[in-house]
Amino acid sequence: MTNHIVLFEPLMPANTGNIARTCAGTDTVLDLIKPLGFSVDDKHLKRAGLDYWNKVDIRYHDNLPAFLEKVTDPENMFLISKFGTKTYTDPDYHDVDQDYYFVFGKETTGLPERFEQQYARQALRIPQDDEHIRALNLSNTCAIVIYEALRQQSFVGLERVHTYEHDKLKEFKD
Repeated sequence: MTNHIVLFEPLMPANTGNIARTCAGTDTVLDLIKPLGFSVDDKHLKRAGLDYWNKVDIRYHDNLPAFLEKVTDPENMFLISKFGTKTYTDPDYHDVDQDYYFVFGKETTGLPERFEQQYARQALRIPQDDEHIRALNLSNTCAIVIYEALRQQSFVGLERVHTYEHDKLKEFKD
């Protein structure tokens, strides 16, 4: 089983860097669909991802059709959109033999309308007050969604308890 955060044509290096850090800490694949609004060598991107950038399984796709060719099961591809009719907690992500893809749109325009219409029944929403904001921050939405999937999967492979002593021992080993 692999969880994927998929960013469609991301524009802001700080968002992508923060998302990369979340992916590193959760063993989540980061799929980036081109064109990107920044260079992956961008100093802001690396600063936001700190020293975690090289620990992320990043997969680049030339465009949306190229990404879709790599999806192992389209039924497990979920579009995160304010136009979703179900919430992000509704699907069952328990099956550890499945890959799950969480697709997020461009910061300014979201996902292509035709693509959203084609996969409308797989569009999920994070509840929000639409009167006060247009959308939640992209890196925050990625974290919210991936941690729900991981919660349902019992946080397999992740450290559930961490102690101060653990950090001190690691500090002396490095």
